[in-house]
Amino acid sequence: MDAKNRNKLLQYGRELLELELHEAQKLPNRLGDDFVKACELILAIKGKVIVSGIGKSGHIGKKIAASLASTGTPSFFMHPSEALHGDLGMVTANDIVILISYSGRAKEFNLILPLLKEMKVPVIAITGGINSPLASAADSVLDISVEKEACPMGLAPTSSSTNTLLMGDALAIALMRIKEFKEEDFARSHPAGSLGAKLLNHVKDVMRTGTIVPRINHDATVFDAMLELSRTGLGLVAVCDLSDSIIGVFTDGDLRRLLLNNGTLQDSIIQVMTKPGYRLPEEWKAIEALKSFNDHNITAAPVVNNEGKLVGALNIHDLHQAGIY
Repeated sequence: MDAKNRNKLLQYGRELLELELHEAQKLPNRLGDDFVKACELILAIKGKVIVSGIGKSGHIGKKIAASLASTGTPSFFMHPSEALHGDLGMVTANDIVILISYSGRAKEFNLILPLLKEMKVPVIAITGGINSPLASAADSVLDISVEKEACPMGLAPTSSSTNTLLMGDALAIALMRIKEFKEEDFARSHPAGSLGAKLLNHVKDVMRTGTIVPRINHDATVFDAMLELSRTGLGLVAVCDLSDSIIGVFTDGDLRRLLLNNGTLQDSIIQVMTKPGYRLPEEWKAIEALKSFNDHNITAAPVVNNEGKLVGALNIHDLHQAGIY
């Protein structure tokens, strides 16, 4: 491609962004009583928020429904055409419906609105047609009108689609903040993400258990501890009494220091172990364990239950493999 056309592409892209940003900058001043009323209506319902729109409005509507659902406001998307062929049965008197149409004259809504009114279901309109049938029938109207679409023919929804998306985000986040929705709440709807791994997993969920937990009895020798260190490769061994309570910890570092100080492999582990030794509670969150590792400059620790008995072991690599950084 020659330089002239390359410059044209950059120009076209920049013009679109400038036009959309110009239209979007008008939205904050439009938020007023209707925005507050929309939030109050949603906060008051006992059911779900149902978002509906067709065409580009439908695609944006799916995103708005997803944003609401993931930030503490139960919501789902309903296609207008499917609503007219059975899906309207999803709507109950406990719900609220957000209808999205830039013109406010979508034919499907002309059939849906009377049914919603009959059910006494509140309606929030996101529209640029503030004098449209949709706006007239709605309990709250969120104005996303634009003076000019960024499409040079004024046909493809561009500035108006951006405004719709922004208005939906404003609604979702305003509700999220007024509910004091926290990271832990967000993680519950995103359990597979990195945030979910950090906030939902506990030490007991990611620790090593069974025969791969390094353990020796209190009457063992350093040689026994060295064999256990080699077998498990965790870098430490928990020293336990007959009831499985930890009385100390012996690490790779302890072994090196012992040998440098002319100790022998036949020495009693009781004499050379670290007392009482660091250990992690199994009920701690995994992210707390990671912070503790960093604070104490260690990479592994045995895990104990509420009675102080050995139940597992954990190292920093186990945390990383679980997506906790």
